[in-house]
Amino acid sequence: MTQLPGFGLAERARALAPLIGREADAIERERRLTQPVVAALIENGLYRALLPQSLGGAEAAPEVFMQMLEEVAKADASVAWCLGQCGVCAMIAASLDHDTAREIFNTPPGILAWGAVAHEARAVEGGYRVTARWDFASGSRQASWLGAHVRIVGTDGEPRKNADGSPEARTILFPVASATLHDVWHAIGLAGTGTDSYEVSDLFIPERFATFRDVPSALRETGPLYGLGTGSAFSLGFAAVSLGVARATLDAAITLARGKHQSLAAKAMRDNAAVQGLIGRTEGDLRAARAYLYTTAGAMWRELTASGEFKEPHRSAVRLASTWTIQQSAKVVDTAYHMAGATAVFRNNPFERRFRDMHAIAQQIQARDTHYEDVGNAILSAGVETSY
Repeated sequence: MTQLPGFGLAERARALAPLIGREADAIERERRLTQPVVAALIENGLYRALLPQSLGGAEAAPEVFMQMLEEVAKADASVAWCLGQCGVCAMIAASLDHDTAREIFNTPPGILAWGAVAHEARAVEGGYRVTARWDFASGSRQASWLGAHVRIVGTDGEPRKNADGSPEARTILFPVASATLHDVWHAIGLAGTGTDSYEVSDLFIPERFATFRDVPSALRETGPLYGLGTGSAFSLGFAAVSLGVARATLDAAITLARGKHQSLAAKAMRDNAAVQGLIGRTEGDLRAARAYLYTTAGAMWRELTASGEFKEPHRSAVRLASTWTIQQSAKVVDTAYHMAGATAVFRNNPFERRFRDMHAIAQQIQARDTHYEDVGNAILSAGVETSY
């Protein structure tokens, strides 16, 4: 049987679950991943899941990356979110020359994080200069390097354009020591991700640390993974995180129902037909969401590896499956939370944090309803296939 690239990552992630579970309270309290967890993730190569094999990475197939994140998310959503974010950021290595990529990713800890697309960099001799602040840098507290996606302004002060007339944008990379991090992440959920802001002032970026992101012609690696692009990789990864959170929450509700009585006079929850039916339907919903996401990812990957092209129907299919999966996972978590009753509101039970984490995930860009509009527009356009 042929093994997918990155085989063994999910097994390693599953083995780390007890450690991550023990550290979960500290992660929530300190609002960032703890040192034992980060060290274990690094030692087991989980941050390098999507790094090119030429740099010692796993260059894992999307399905394996998703399975890895699911396993981690069952133990703690913040850890899985940071791992997913930084794992996808490492895909930029495929657009860098090897010496530059080795400097970033093969110098411990070799972790890159970045935030939202914003601002501009000014072209100067030998590179670029930038003064700006960016938000939403999940995993930045563990990172050794930071990145930013910026529009380029030429030496004449005018915005540079691509051949098609669109604004030129690049990803600039710089050591975390070159930036000031701002502790701003006080959020309802995913509290441990340290999704903070970062700022630089008149920072010089040498040319070799500024590259194109998700531009096929800029790729120096030939593996099909890098044709996928970071946008779709983020979508699949974070949908997998949502599945892990939903699985863990529903499992906790099932365990509770096996032993809990709803009142002194009532029979056990496990003997209540309404509870039995609710668990059965919710289990079906979760399995359906997982099957849909993985079937879509698998079909996309087979076509991508065969043709070498990531086509627009692939992009729409991944976006639709990822968005729907995140929203369906949120419904599963809501059902499990309400099923648990008053038990769920206490912080020492495995419901309250996962409820908050899931709803933080569902507020992110990957779960926006506008994605349905984009997919619907693609379906209604002439010549776009719907039989994916």
